[in-house]
Amino acid sequence: MTIHTLAVREYLLGLQQRIVSALEQADGQPFISDGWEREPGGRLEGDGLTRLIENGALFERGGCNFSHVRGRVLPPSATQHRPELAGAPFEAMGVSLVLHPHNPFVPTVHMNVRMFAALPADAAPVVWFGGGMDLTPYYGYERDAQHFHRTCKAALDPHGEALYPRFKTWCDEYFFLKHRNEPRGIGGVFFDDHAEGGFDASFAMLRSVGDAFVPAYLPIVERRQGYAYGERERDFQAYRRGRYVEFNLVFDRGTLFGLQSGGRTESILMSMPPLVKWRYDWQPEVGTPEARLYTDFLRPRDWAHEAPSALWL
Repeated sequence: MTIHTLAVREYLLGLQQRIVSALEQADGQPFISDGWEREPGGRLEGDGLTRLIENGALFERGGCNFSHVRGRVLPPSATQHRPELAGAPFEAMGVSLVLHPHNPFVPTVHMNVRMFAALPADAAPVVWFGGGMDLTPYYGYERDAQHFHRTCKAALDPHGEALYPRFKTWCDEYFFLKHRNEPRGIGGVFFDDHAEGGFDASFAMLRSVGDAFVPAYLPIVERRQGYAYGERERDFQAYRRGRYVEFNLVFDRGTLFGLQSGGRTESILMSMPPLVKWRYDWQPEVGTPEARLYTDFLRPRDWAHEAPSALWL
């Protein structure tokens, strides 16, 4: 490994541990640790650490995974924007997390930070970064959406004030279910193939995004986890979780990369919610909190700059 690779690996492992420690404190139940290593000489080499919680007090299912792999050929999902690198060996590492709470008033959240290095035989290595975080509420609260986006903006502003609006728009466009014509949630920030300013500047930006996850999400958890809920709210949560499954299996580049490159299936599919429902042509009743999710939240809004409204709860 190069000095640069070692620095990224050390940061990512430290980030994983800091996030897991904060989540364990919030839930009260420890995460399972499952370390793994690929045998040398196979299609994919490398190692990783899966950290998982199931049936916790707060989280019904969630995981925070680290992986560091090397492969002989970049899969199609990693070269769709860089066709000149098709066929090159690669190295990839990252931390990816998804949390599915029991309480429908606590949103599902996803975060990923990663580094890729293509290693063409006749040229210097090409390194880029990707990642971001996004929030998927079942019941919308403007206060939560504003807090999440403002925390993302504050993390990116020191690296250039143009980054947040650019990455926010990218997130809105990326986490969009084209076959449903609706967003997956209220977005956040997303970036990929990022190498602006060279390695040091791009890595510093990545660290800011990773470090912002806990302050972006846990205050929302603390605010909503005590809300009472019943069968109606759980039923709606299970229905909306179906959108999460559809996106991950049809569109998500990280899931496709893992499956196409021969990655570890248990770790890749850790992001799936434990209980999901589908219904034929279901529509929420007008005027209900479920309908308000669609009309007021599942559309692009400038959350970071909106003033609090009378519904700011």
